[in-house]
This record gives sequence, structure tokens and C-alpha cells, in this order.
Amino acid sequence: MSGDDGANRWGIIGRLTVKRETWESQSEDETMLSEEEARNQVSKERDFSSRQTAVFDDGTNTFFWRAHSLTVLAFMIICFLFVSLIEDQKDDTAFNTKRGLGACVLAFCLFGMTQAKDGPMVRPHPAFWRLFLCLSIVYELALVFILFQTADDSRKLMSYLDSELGKPLPEQSYAEECRLYDPDPNHPGGHFHNFWDKWDIFVFSHLVGWYFKMLMIRDYWVCWVISVMFEVLEYSLEHQLPNFAECWWDHWLMDVLICNGLGIWFGMMTLNYLNIKTYSWRGLWHIPTYSGKLKRIVLQFTPYSWTKFEWRPTENLHRWLAVLGIISLFLLAELDTFYLKAILWIPPPHFLNWIRLMVYVPTGAVALRETYQFMDDPNCKKFGQQSWLIAAIIVTEFLIVLKFDFQLVMRPFPPHVTMGWSIGLALLFVYTLWRFCFHFFIGKRRRTTSATVDHSSETSQHVKSEPVHSSNHRVYQNGDSKQSAGNGTSKSSSPYRTRYRARTANGT
Repeated sequence: MSGDDGANRWGIIGRLTVKRETWESQSEDETMLSEEEARNQVSKERDFSSRQTAVFDDGTNTFFWRAHSLTVLAFMIICFLFVSLIEDQKDDTAFNTKRGLGACVLAFCLFGMTQAKDGPMVRPHPAFWRLFLCLSIVYELALVFILFQTADDSRKLMSYLDSELGKPLPEQSYAEECRLYDPDPNHPGGHFHNFWDKWDIFVFSHLVGWYFKMLMIRDYWVCWVISVMFEVLEYSLEHQLPNFAECWWDHWLMDVLICNGLGIWFGMMTLNYLNIKTYSWRGLWHIPTYSGKLKRIVLQFTPYSWTKFEWRPTENLHRWLAVLGIISLFLLAELDTFYLKAILWIPPPHFLNWIRLMVYVPTGAVALRETYQFMDDPNCKKFGQQSWLIAAIIVTEFLIVLKFDFQLVMRPFPPHVTMGWSIGLALLFVYTLWRFCFHFFIGKRRRTTSATVDHSSETSQHVKSEPVHSSNHRVYQNGDSKQSAGNGTSKSSSPYRTRYRARTANGT
């Protein structure tokens, strides 16, 4: 074999070895990638579990915690026997209809309290949260029924429930007198009478409402975004609902800073306590003292454990869109309250508004807990039942508003409002593209370029070890040189030759 044939031979062997090592390197990279994905999966599971507080429970299962399904069934049948066999019948159609509907709701709730699936909340008792799950189902069914009626028939239905309803509400604006300081020294209310006249029971309910919202959302900045955005919505919708019109200091001083701010602050203090609290539970009969038993009964109405929420909206596009969706649904639920009152003619102090609020608070807390677990826990593959219901309720309420008074909702916005929302939405869209599209692709391109450079450097290191041939002289990377023996083969111990022999001996 000539020297050129030998060079070609060793060149082919070297290229084959480089290709083989490249393939092995890619296989190792894929193995490392799968291992990295597995580690990320385990890391996510640990991250979610690390946000849950440790719980110490002696495992006591008392009579209080049992299902009592047969007891509830017997109680319901006894009630029905009393109505059907003992109670005197009344020829009052309205009374019988109302009581019959109430009995249907009661029977459904009793079934749900004993048979429905448990959610993430267990205190004071799982049946308590099952009850509110059933009430939210009943409320959604009532909304669906109203959706298939007309506005007039729905108002008549409201008057059927309460004779005080079914009457048009007066349009009321809160922006007639917006002077924060009145220079008149003879006014009986003082110089700041306009400010003090705004203080009523709704200020306290505002503060308490935001306290519970903070406990539900468990995030300082998300709460502030919702608080400020709702005031912006009130500014934007003054032309549709006059009661959105408020003085500037009513918006930003009383609502945002005082009511919302204090509610958020108190909620944050409570969250800090719940995050560091030790959750240790013992059965009531294992506590020797009466004071300890009384304290344990009171603690039954506190959380069994606590999960710290970290929404991290800018971590990826999915979380960003999810948090935007949560904020949007929150704001839509707030707007539904005012529009439903105006369209169905329900005055603000009416008990129906308070019942709706009482259903929303516990069910909303469960819904956000399920939503957060669905977003953060890789083992959670199904959207929660209460989250599903709350989303359906909010959307159904909005559809009722659209159907019953479409002209009100579609009333043209003032030019400055349209311009402001257009700029705001455009900036939000541009930021989303930059943060999660352009920024992502730029980072991915840099990572690809870096990986290519690393791969090229590794390949060049292999190629450098290949001998450089001349017609009769062979020079190696390590500085050794061997004279070719005419048309004989070289006796040098080439690195590729050694590696090739070793792999051939191993059967590779």
C-alpha cells in the first residue's frame, strides 16, 4: 500500500471515529436532557410541596369526622314523612311553590354533603365545603334558568321571591359635591363634611372584602393590580352606570388607600402568621384539661394546613396568561355585581346581594386553591370542580347582562377612555410578545449558537489528533515524526488507530 493509500485509510478511519464519537456525544446529550427533565419534574413537585406547611396529626378519627350518610338519609326521610302524613295541607300555591323549591335545594345539598367529592379544604369539616359546592351548583342552575327568560320575566321572578323587588332603581351618582375641603366655617359637619359623609357600612364591608380577597389570592401585587384596575374600570364605565361616578378622593383615598389598602395589609399580616404557624392537631379526647378542649374546639375553625402561593406570572407564557385570566375573571365578577343589580332592579342592601357574596367568598377561596395547584403541581392533571363552577358562574352572569341590556353594555365609550384602553392593551400585548416570544427566541438562538460552538470545539480537538501526511513523511500532533518506508505502511501508533483497535477488540 502506498503512503497516499495509507493516509486515505487513516483519514477514513479518523472520520468514522469522529462520527461515532459525535453520535455517542449526542446520545449522551439526549440522556442528560431526559435526566434534566426528570430532575425538573422532581424539582417542581418539591417546590409545590415545599410551599405547604408541615402538619402533625395524631390521626384521631372521631364521630365528628365520619360521613354519617345513613344518618342524613334517615333524617331527610323522617322530614318527608312528617310533611306527607302529619302536617296539614295549605291551599296557598305561592307558599307551597316556595317551600317545595326550598325542599329541593335542601335535598340536593344533603346528598352533596354526604356524597360529593372532597376538595382541598377540610376545616371546620369537609361537609361544610361540600355544602358550598352544592350551593354554587344551585346558583349556577338558577342563573342558567334566568338566562333563558326575558328581562321583564326575570324581574317578575325577583318580585315573586320578595315583593319589595321588581321596582326600578333610582340612578344615583356619588360625584355631585367633590370638594374635599369646604371653606365654609358655618357648616355643621365641618370643613371635611363631604369626606365624612361617605363613611357608612359599605366602607367597612369594603375593607373586610379585601381582607378576604387577600386570603384568597395570597399575593400582594396581584391584589394591588386588581384594586387599581377596578377603580380604572369605574372611571371608564361612568357613562353606563351612574353609580360608578365618584369623586377622585373617593376613588383613590377612601377606596384604594384606606379600604383596599388596609384590607390587603391586614390580610398580609394574617398570611405571614399562617405561613409560619405550627400545625399540630390532637383529638379532643386526648386533651386532659377543659381549657385545652375549649381551645381545640375554637381551633377547629382555623386552617388544617396552609399553602403559600407564588404565582410567578413572568416565569413562562402559560403562567402569564393564567394570571391575566384570573385577574380578568376577578374584575368581571366585580362588574357583574353592579350590572346585575342595575338590570334586575335589586337594591344594594338587599339580602340577595349578601347571599351571593356569602357564596362567592368560600367557593372562590377553594377555586383559587384548586387553580394554583393545577398550575403549580405537575401531578395535578385535572381542573378543579369548584374552579370550573366559579368560572361558569362568572361567565353566565355576564351573559345575562349582555342579553338583558345589550345596549347598555355596548354604549360607546368616550374618546379619552377608548384611547387610554387602546394604549394600555397595546402595551400589554407588546410586553407579552417581547417577554415570551422575542426574548425566548433570542435566548434559544444564543443557547443553540453556544451549543454549536462547544460541539465544533470538541470536533476540532478530535480532528487535531489526526496525522498530517506528506508523500513520505508523517507529522503527528504530539510532535513525533516517522519516516514512511517507501511503499510500506507506517509503524506509528496513531491515536485513531489505537482507539480503532481497542474498539474492534471490544466488538464496537
